Amino acid sequence: MIFRQILLKSVMVLVLLGGTAVNTFAQQEEELPVGLQTESFYSPAVDREMKYDIVLPPDYETSDRRYPVLYLLHGYMQNYTVWGRNLGAAFYARDIGELIVVMPDAGNSWYVNYAQSEAGQVNNWEDHIIKDVIGHVDENFRTEARREGRAIGGLSMGGFGAMSLALRHPEMFVSVSSTSGALSYARDRAADIAAGAPPPARRSAEDSPEMARADAFISRIIDIPGFSTQDERNPEGTDFTTVAQAESYDPFKIIYEVPKAELPHIYVDGGLQDGLLNSAREFIQILLLNDVPFVYMQDQGRHNSEYWRRSVGHFMNLQNEVMQRALDNRP
Repeated sequence: MIFRQILLKSVMVLVLLGGTAVNTFAQQEEELPVGLQTESFYSPAVDREMKYDIVLPPDYETSDRRYPVLYLLHGYMQNYTVWGRNLGAAFYARDIGELIVVMPDAGNSWYVNYAQSEAGQVNNWEDHIIKDVIGHVDENFRTEARREGRAIGGLSMGGFGAMSLALRHPEMFVSVSSTSGALSYARDRAADIAAGAPPPARRSAEDSPEMARADAFISRIIDIPGFSTQDERNPEGTDFTTVAQAESYDPFKIIYEVPKAELPHIYVDGGLQDGLLNSAREFIQILLLNDVPFVYMQDQGRHNSEYWRRSVGHFMNLQNEVMQRALDNRP
């Protein structure tokens, strides 16, 4: 319950952005960062037309080389545009200059395959990332389409998603990062199911006039048919119906199921004023006790854009170095 209160309070801050959400997205609509483009494609895993933002290296059009790829997952009530257009990922990608950065969309799904879907929907959001997004990127761009050339990271809900997917598919990712990650989401859901509690309520833009106004504008930026407003982006159904299903996505559980030699390189950070920091520290304790290599950082900051604009430069550079070394591109 405490986790949900922290997250919901943070969600309000994300959407309102201190009352500047509309201005921020208006700037995004007027001018895209250099090197960023948006791709549309059909995703069988969710039976929808979907989008992702991608940033290509400065020399992509003039070279014939293949590049490693970093996938960045957005947070709850965010979307595919937030990393590249608001949080500085496009700048750092071009500054690094030797990797492709892909920023997919998964709505408010927590990046899991839903146990039950309703209203005729298909909600296999893990498969959407692992199969459809990665498959589309590898088919249409010159990528290093192997574990050594692939990394994943995310913030808040996306931090949970990145850690969970990397541990469920260690053969696909050489590096994983979580910044301000909601790492205990699946564990908390397992506890709720065991206690007979109902699934958490999904936030709606109707919760406040400010959210509704921001939602109306942001939906025009997202521009995915039937998947642009917050109500549309809340999957119809139930993520987990049993404790076992929830635990199968729980980083605190599945970290023990991956042989140490097969674990991706792990990076975790959080702000000292972020209520989700305790779960990051708890996760790090598991890594310490089991002699698992990792990088951890904590700094002044809250669960907000100001903190993520600072953290993104740290972990993007680190994950690029991990991939470049794995590809034997470093002495």
